[in-house]
Amino acid sequence: MNVRLLSAICLTLCAAPLRPATLERLSLDDMIAKSTAIVRGTVTDSYAAFSGRMIYTHYTVQVSEGFKGPGTGAVDVAVPGGVAGKLRQTFEGAPVFQKGEEYVLFLWTGATGPTQVVGLTQGLFAVGRDGSATRTASHETMLEAGTGRPVKDQTLVMPLSQLRSRIAAGLAKGVAK
Repeated sequence: MNVRLLSAICLTLCAAPLRPATLERLSLDDMIAKSTAIVRGTVTDSYAAFSGRMIYTHYTVQVSEGFKGPGTGAVDVAVPGGVAGKLRQTFEGAPVFQKGEEYVLFLWTGATGPTQVVGLTQGLFAVGRDGSATRTASHETMLEAGTGRPVKDQTLVMPLSQLRSRIAAGLAKGVAK
């Protein structure tokens, strides 16, 4: 095969746009049920590293309040994507944390895997200095559970006290099994 033709094919495949993520839209009750831990905390550090062929950015979150699961100390949260060495990987829908910022995180830890945010950006609420909790709408394709119909995600803003109450109510009524 001609080297130029092979090079052209490789460049075409590498330059092809990647498809965005498709996510199941999760309600607050869904996230409470699917989470193995729900915490409020501040990001204190981060680093990126390979896990097999994937790069994960690991964020250290100093927990100030636990709603479900272990509620003290620090937790390592792994987010797909990042820069390791000279390589960068990006994943549509992956949440982005800022060092020094406070969040409420809906987390899931598998038997052998790292701790991750439930539903990618859906499980991340930024805590504002005004006491608000904001989950920014995802720009990824969202599908309604059960029907598989495309739906548009919406930003969710509420006082932190209301989010705390909704989590407690969900846990009390057995949403989180």
